[in-house]
This record gives sequence, C-alpha cells and structure tokens, in this order.
Amino acid sequence: MNNKVILVVLDGLNYQVAHDCMGYLNGLIEHQRTTLYKLQSELPSLSRPLYECLLTGISPVESGIVNNNIVRLSHYESIFSLAKEQGRTTAAAAYHWVSELYNAAPYDAVRDRFTHDENKNIQHGCFYHWDHYPDEALFIDAEYLRRTYQPDFLLIHPMNIDDIGHKYGLDSIQYRNSARTADVILSNYIDDWVNDGYQIIITSDHGMNNDLSHGGILPEERDVPLFVIGHRFSHQDPVLKNIKIKQTDICGSLCQLLALEHDKPYSQELLAL
Repeated sequence: MNNKVILVVLDGLNYQVAHDCMGYLNGLIEHQRTTLYKLQSELPSLSRPLYECLLTGISPVESGIVNNNIVRLSHYESIFSLAKEQGRTTAAAAYHWVSELYNAAPYDAVRDRFTHDENKNIQHGCFYHWDHYPDEALFIDAEYLRRTYQPDFLLIHPMNIDDIGHKYGLDSIQYRNSARTADVILSNYIDDWVNDGYQIIITSDHGMNNDLSHGGILPEERDVPLFVIGHRFSHQDPVLKNIKIKQTDICGSLCQLLALEHDKPYSQELLAL
C-alpha cells in the first residue's frame, strides 16, 4: 500500500474557474484518472485561517486563527506534527505563513526560507514571502524537495492565482489564465508523482470575487475545487452519490492516506476501503 501524499493548495482558486479552465486536470477526469469534487471553504474565507483549517482540521472560529494578521504558531496537532511524531518525513514548498503556523513565528527570511531540520514539524522547507513569486519556480522548489528527501507528506502551495485575483478580479482574462498556467505546470509533474507512489489532492483555500478580494460568504469566494488522483481514493461520482466533503475533513483524510494514528475528522466517502 502506498502511504505517501502530495497536497497541492492552489491559493485563491475558484471552483468554476478550475472546472472550466484547467484542461489537463479535466482531461484526467475524462480518462477516469481523477475525480473533481466541489468543496466549500470554512469562514472567514481568508488564507491564513484556512491554511490552519486544511492542515489541522480545525475551523477558523475554533482555532483562533481568524484573520491574516494573527502571527503565531498553531495550538493544534497538524498533519506535519502528527507525521513527524510518527517517524514520517515532511516537506513543504509554501508561503511563509505556513512556516509561521508550524515551525517558527515570526518568519525570518534568512533563517527560515530554506529549512532542513529533522526536529521541526516541517522538516524540509522552501518558503517564500512574495505574492508574485512565480508558480513555476515554486513547483521546481517542491520537486527539488521531493526528489532529494522523498517526503511521505509534501505540501505544495503556489500563490500566483490569488495574487492575480487581487489585481484583476474573478471575472478577468488574467485570473482565468493564471489557472490555466497552473494547470500546464501540473501537467509536467503529476505522472512522475503517481509513478513514485504518491496519492495526490489538489485543492484551494478559498475562491475570489469581483471586488478583487475574498473573506465573505459568496459562493465564488467559498466554492473551491478538490481534485483527487490515486488508487487510494474511492472516485465516487460526487453528483450521483451526493457526496459532501468538508474542508475540515482534509487533514484527517490525509492522515488516513498516510496511515497515521489521529483523532481528526475525515471523509470515509472520499477514500477507498
């Protein structure tokens, strides 16, 4: 059984834009290699609160990480801490807020940008603090971590879709094209990840609106994609089976895939028996 997982969080990616614009991932769906579910983000639909939600299974109003300006370590067990405590290798190529939640806060770029420390929750990290840091470079960072350290759990978290959304809005050529660009980048890596034994989840923290922002309850702000790739997923039809997956289920589902002991909620419907 393959117990390695890659989680890709395409920051700021709206569900409908993912559905309409990401041709490679939709091609995998047509060839029955991928299943797409619609996921509703927790509230507020903001980045740092939802990183904490995805990676701990705790909703923002319960975690206390309720806005982007709260700079402190998480108070809860995360997928990183659980994996590290149980002898697994962790890695992340991600925005620096992830480092602040699970390794050290506040972020110090000289100290933290490149992290290799077996005692940290995220043992191997390539972190960045520029919203315009190129997605292509971020995926190269991630692939370096994967090939070099063979992590059991790898988080990949690019920011360009969100950055473009804040500049041009949901209903813009630029925003849609940023999703297409991410789709092309993913097409260069997914077969290699699958062949190396990884189960893959591709999702987002939140969507985007036409006010060049997010944070509220509009469907365009809350509805995000959840693509799953690998034989450890059930691949049940989300419409025929009326499958509803919660964002708070993602951490526990990752734990299940990694065969970790945990007490997190997870989606039995998402996973193969």
